[in-house]
Order: sequence, then structure tokens, then C-alpha cells
Amino acid sequence: MAKKKAKKKVAKKKARKKVTKKKAKKKVTKKKAKKKAKKKAKKRR
Repeated sequence: MAKKKAKKKVAKKKARKKVTKKKAKKKVTKKKAKKKAKKKAKKRR
């Protein structure tokens, strides 16, 4: 039983890491989008 519980815990941790990685990627794309928007704004001026 203890081993099974440990495996479940590891699986949960891995799942959480995947979620955080997805969130991190979204943050990066948002930052890139902001930079692009700033560049466009400069061009408009």
C-alpha cells in the first residue's frame, strides 16, 4: 500500500509540474506579445 501511495504522490507532482510549465509558457508568450506591441507602437509614431 505504501508503495502505491508513493507512486500516486509522484504522479500528482508530475502533473502539477506539467501545469506550471504550461503556465510558464503562457507567461512567456504574453511577454513576447507585449514586446511586439511596443515595437509596433514605435513604428506607428
